[in-house]
Amino acid sequence: MLIANRGEIALRVIRTCREMGVPCVAVHSTADTGAPFVAFADEAVCVGPPPSRRSYLYMPSLIEAARRHGADAVHPGYGFLSEDADFARVCAENGITFIGPAPEVMERVGDKARVRGLMDEAGLPVLPGSAGPVTSLAEAERIAATTTGYPVVVKAAAGGGGRGIAVAGSAAELRDAYRETVALARSLFGNGDVYLERYVPGARHVEVQILCDGHGGAVHLGERDCSLQRRNQKLVEEAPAPGLSDGQRAELGRHAVRGALSVGYTGAGTMEFLLAPDGAATFMEINARIQVEHPVTEMITGLDLVREQIRIAAGEPLGYTQRDVRLDGAAVECRINAEDPDAEFRPTPGRLDRLDLPGGPGIRVDAGFVAGGTVPPYYDSLIAKLVAWGRTREQAIARAERALAETTVAGPGVRTTIPLLRRLLGHPVFADGRHTTRFVNDLLAGGL
Repeated sequence: MLIANRGEIALRVIRTCREMGVPCVAVHSTADTGAPFVAFADEAVCVGPPPSRRSYLYMPSLIEAARRHGADAVHPGYGFLSEDADFARVCAENGITFIGPAPEVMERVGDKARVRGLMDEAGLPVLPGSAGPVTSLAEAERIAATTTGYPVVVKAAAGGGGRGIAVAGSAAELRDAYRETVALARSLFGNGDVYLERYVPGARHVEVQILCDGHGGAVHLGERDCSLQRRNQKLVEEAPAPGLSDGQRAELGRHAVRGALSVGYTGAGTMEFLLAPDGAATFMEINARIQVEHPVTEMITGLDLVREQIRIAAGEPLGYTQRDVRLDGAAVECRINAEDPDAEFRPTPGRLDRLDLPGGPGIRVDAGFVAGGTVPPYYDSLIAKLVAWGRTREQAIARAERALAETTVAGPGVRTTIPLLRRLLGHPVFADGRHTTRFVNDLLAGGL
């Protein structure tokens, strides 16, 4: 298997391959030559210089690496080409199994403007908004005036990773939000299509992990709360989501499975929902890949989601039903990034002279670096994911706080999110499960 990714997710996939007896090939740029995932793989091949477009995103080099090294499958991880239908199609054309949904399914769910309509047809609750991409500012203003009202959110149809999203509270703000989001979408995603949805103040971000095989089998593995975000990018995730009734959990799971089956989904994926203050859940989008926060689900289910991805891609049935899925305890994941929260989360790449990672009961750390390594400036700033499990949510949080206190990251100019993570976990609003997607912004602005 060729791992078409880097850092901690590449190492994560390689570990499962080792356990399954599957030889694996790591691809890397010249910036990652000395990275742990490169050393841990059975084989490694350099696919280009540091810029992603000339290495990790350059399909000809990836396909050639797979062919030369005899790889008959590609695991894309998350980010990069993981949700690129063209890459999945090119893999198939070269006799290589892409570990993910079929290209046509990826195209179906990858257009976030049109998938709203598909989920509406499948019976899922969907927020009022545009029926598809909005083609002009005048159309956006009409939809806001007649359908969504204000505030309204403008989203890039091809967006991802929390980018390409803007909230407008008035017609004047909508004009700026529309123009800026279109321009940003063209720059980031090569597609300027945007759509509109009603904005829900005080909402929580809750997602459901699904697994679907190619034989009609599908299960959900419970939900995760991902509401602790800054600039729409997640900082802390937990499973299960706090404060939900058994009925709410069951309904979210049914929605997720029904929506996935309605579009012919196969593999591991995530159905994302907004949870309004009154408890009403509405569909947001489908992520057709493994998620950064998948370890919290692994910790409470005992399943290896990468292993399940590989089994499904190999044509195997799940071998279990929803009744067989058992959730045990609670888990919290903290993303330790090389960023400065006091400077608008400016990335702080550099050499890691010291990297002391925690251990002890219930602690798992997925790290992409070791002491002496360098966080390069070309990619995501994630250093490690610290995951804590406990029999209760309170125990999981306490273990996460203790583990963060044990963690040391030091190097010239390197700052991390650890101080902010400790502040978040220790805040009474989080402890009580009252946080929303606005919590981090309000905290940093001095409103809490």
